[in-house]
Amino acid sequence: MFKSGFIGIIGRPNAGKSTLFNAVIGDKISITTDKPQTTRNKITGIRNFPDAQLIFLDTPGMHKPKTAMNRAMVQTTRETINSVDVLLMLVEADSNVHPHDLFLIESLAQVKTPVFLVINKIDLIEKKFLLPLIDKFRNLYNYREIIPVSALKGDGIDNLLNAIIATLPEGPKYYPDEIITDATERFIAAEFIREKITLFTKQEIPYSTAVEVDSFKENERNNLIRISATINVEKDSQKAIMIGKKGAMLKKIGAQARLEMERLFGAKVYLELFVKVKKEWTSSEKMLEEFGLLKH
Repeated sequence: MFKSGFIGIIGRPNAGKSTLFNAVIGDKISITTDKPQTTRNKITGIRNFPDAQLIFLDTPGMHKPKTAMNRAMVQTTRETINSVDVLLMLVEADSNVHPHDLFLIESLAQVKTPVFLVINKIDLIEKKFLLPLIDKFRNLYNYREIIPVSALKGDGIDNLLNAIIATLPEGPKYYPDEIITDATERFIAAEFIREKITLFTKQEIPYSTAVEVDSFKENERNNLIRISATINVEKDSQKAIMIGKKGAMLKKIGAQARLEMERLFGAKVYLELFVKVKKEWTSSEKMLEEFGLLKH
């Protein structure tokens, strides 16, 4: 009997969804930073076993949206909640239930999909606080399973995978064994650039940035990929910060993003970056659509 199915990872911003996603896939596909709302799009990752295929969906953090971009992100997560075989609700190990977690539990009120509570970052909490936290969550929702993990250290990941396989229905193999994501290389390249922007810049800049890959040319004979990308920001002042003194910031972003691409693509990468100002793009539905963040 072969089992397969789609597993949605949901949770409040910064709970560690992308770190968990990479841990269950076994490779880094989804970008991770310590800033909330890093993930903007739904990303698919595939984990294969001899008797099962697990298709994971990493989603933007669930929150009360204030801008057009945030509304689009939350809409993506709501659609995922209603279209998967298993939901993993990720929370941080803490002494109390976070208000954002309560907001997410309210969103699950009408959901018929089995929901696993995954308590992440257990390496950061004393064990005496863990059982009371599990009891608090158990009283709030009828979870199919409650599984503590440390996504960063890999603790509890095998338990989680085994529990998911046990819950999934019998089904076909949706993807060939060698595929670990259906995201395009262009999309992944843009995400790696955005990850480094988020890590190296401050305040509102990561949230005012959209990356477009203008060209992606592979030279198989030389094992070389040439990538040209544009970093879009909202203000001239942001452009100046993004470029940095004598281009230092842009070089730093480019050099670190290139290393990530070379690791995943298994080829030498030549990366060229440009910066453009597109005024107030985060509030423009037309621009959000152009950047692939809003779908009608």
